[in-house]
Amino acid sequence: MTSQSTSDPNSIKRRSRWILIASLVFIVVFCLYGLYWFVAIRGEVSTDDAYVSGIQSPVVAQTTGKVIQVSFVNTDLVKAGEILIRLDDTDAKLAYQQATDALANIVRQTQVLYIDAEQYLAKIKSNEINLQQAQQDYQRRLSLGRKDDVSIEELQHAKQSMELAQLDVEIAKQQYQANQALLHGVTLHEQPAVKQAADTVRQAWVTLQRTTIRSPITGYVARSNVEVGSQVTPESQLMVIVPPEPIWIDANFKETQLQDIRIGQTATAISDLYGDNVTYQGKVVGINMGTGSAFSLLPAQNATGNWIKVVQRLPVRIELDKQQVNQYPLRIGLSMNVTIDVRNDDGQVLATTQRTIPFYESNALVLSLDNIDIIINEIIEQNTYSPTMEQ
Repeated sequence: MTSQSTSDPNSIKRRSRWILIASLVFIVVFCLYGLYWFVAIRGEVSTDDAYVSGIQSPVVAQTTGKVIQVSFVNTDLVKAGEILIRLDDTDAKLAYQQATDALANIVRQTQVLYIDAEQYLAKIKSNEINLQQAQQDYQRRLSLGRKDDVSIEELQHAKQSMELAQLDVEIAKQQYQANQALLHGVTLHEQPAVKQAADTVRQAWVTLQRTTIRSPITGYVARSNVEVGSQVTPESQLMVIVPPEPIWIDANFKETQLQDIRIGQTATAISDLYGDNVTYQGKVVGINMGTGSAFSLLPAQNATGNWIKVVQRLPVRIELDKQQVNQYPLRIGLSMNVTIDVRNDDGQVLATTQRTIPFYESNALVLSLDNIDIIINEIIEQNTYSPTMEQ
């Protein structure tokens, strides 16, 4: 029975039919996949070695001090210019007060030069009058000497008096010239000593302002490592401010995938955070000039006997659609799956045009000196001598 069933022609036909159907299905699926690869996949390169990047603006101390206030912690939203940290400003206030006192003292000392100039001019006029009198006395005695009405000794004394008066005039003129060399024909405000003292006041004021540490940009606090009571020094990194945008992707493609990648090509990206529900649209804006290993602290040395070739990866920068990023915010360091459509080869491998506007900027930390300049002018005016002050 078993031998007859297995040799049944009908069974053989059914088995052959199923084999034929399976073969046809396999061929159709293979052809459809080949067509899909030729139409769609053939013109794309993909990588899952891609990560979100963005701006990380460090908050650093610019003066020495002890922390007395920390206003924000990690994940807090801060606006540009808001106070993040306060330092004890006692020493800075004392230095500022000393600088203003020194400026007042320098103004008073320097103004003496202007007063001396007036005195030297008066002295020159006085000595010139004395010289004129001495010359007249000598001329009279010289006329009388011809008549033997005065002695030779008296005539010599008159001549000596005239010569001494001449010397007094020359000395007074030299003193005046030396004084003018110090004044150099500029106003009190422009005197080097006054300007130097004023700059010291400005520097002390700037140092005082820097005891209040502000946010350089609008963003979220991250990597905060400062506490009340901490002693900070210049260049101490206290925290990082991360703005929600701009955000971009650094996609690390294998060097074997780079030959068709061009600037301007469209790209799609899927994050592990949102999954397939969100597909970000973007474009290639640049290809890095070196691999990660080439820019590492200790780059690989391949001139060794046991060298093994490893396929390198090159970061490709993908700029994302801003509206999508605003709707579905990303975080720095998140993993992404990136696909680039490389069928359009009109773009450049390297950028040929320069950026015309700054990529990112903020003036939140720029100190205006207008207020301290007003204070400096007031100090100079208050310590400037005026004859009307005695009346």
